[in-house]
Amino acid sequence: QVQLVESGGGLVQAGGSLRLSCAASGRSFSSYAMGWFRQAPGKEREFAAAINKSGANTYYANSVKGRFTISRDNAENMVYLQMNSLKAEDTAVYYCAADSAYAPVRARDYDYWGQGTQVTVSS
Repeated sequence: QVQLVESGGGLVQAGGSLRLSCAASGRSFSSYAMGWFRQAPGKEREFAAAINKSGANTYYANSVKGRFTISRDNAENMVYLQMNSLKAEDTAVYYCAADSAYAPVRARDYDYWGQGTQVTVSS
């Protein structure tokens, strides 16, 4: 069992940056691949980024590639999402998720979820 708590969301102007954090508690954080998803009002939850268990491999949605960076610190049980050059269309609730197998891009493949943190980008 893994518990996930996101933080770092807020209001930022277009072109600005935010760093989201996800703190994991429970056993064997390094046994889980981690992902960030987002959900805008009236839309389905969508994949943003994922990282494998060791942190050696990362994956990004085309919409965020080159602007967002996912990273993890297995010693601190943390995963991060650095978001640069933010756009109004990045406005959403951002969720951290954990998967015991690999680093999938489908939300339904993840085992555990945090409660989300709101990111609002003003244009």
